Amino acid sequence: MASKLKDTKVGEWLKDKAPAVFDMVKDALPDQGVLGVIKNLIDKEPGLTPEQKMEFDKLKFEQEINAQNNVSRRWEADMSSDAKIAKVIRPATMIALMVFFMVVMVWDGLDETFMPRESYISLLEILMLTVFGAYFAGRTIEKTRK
Repeated sequence: MASKLKDTKVGEWLKDKAPAVFDMVKDALPDQGVLGVIKNLIDKEPGLTPEQKMEFDKLKFEQEINAQNNVSRRWEADMSSDAKIAKVIRPATMIALMVFFMVVMVWDGLDETFMPRESYISLLEILMLTVFGAYFAGRTIEKTRK
């Protein structure tokens, strides 16, 4: 189970430097996008110096690196596993989602002139950037580090 923000270095910093922000977000999970929200709150916090805000940025960056390292370790564990399903689950999921999405988009666009809705186009853009970026760029970076 993921640790809550209050159990991290970022949480300790918030408790010491910005207790009002800490009270609002202490039970959030840091890998659920809450760090960006906290960054906005910290930027607007009048009682913090620019140096303290930069210190928070550094802690936030370290937290994000740690989260990415955890993802890399999970992928490495999957690839070193003896179970075939562990090795193929991520690519198979990506392929299944992309095929399903494309079928639904084409099906919905079947009329006199094929034109997918704008919502499909923007969703496809987000999906491709996220999935392909994480899978292919992430795997490339992992392989070059070794």
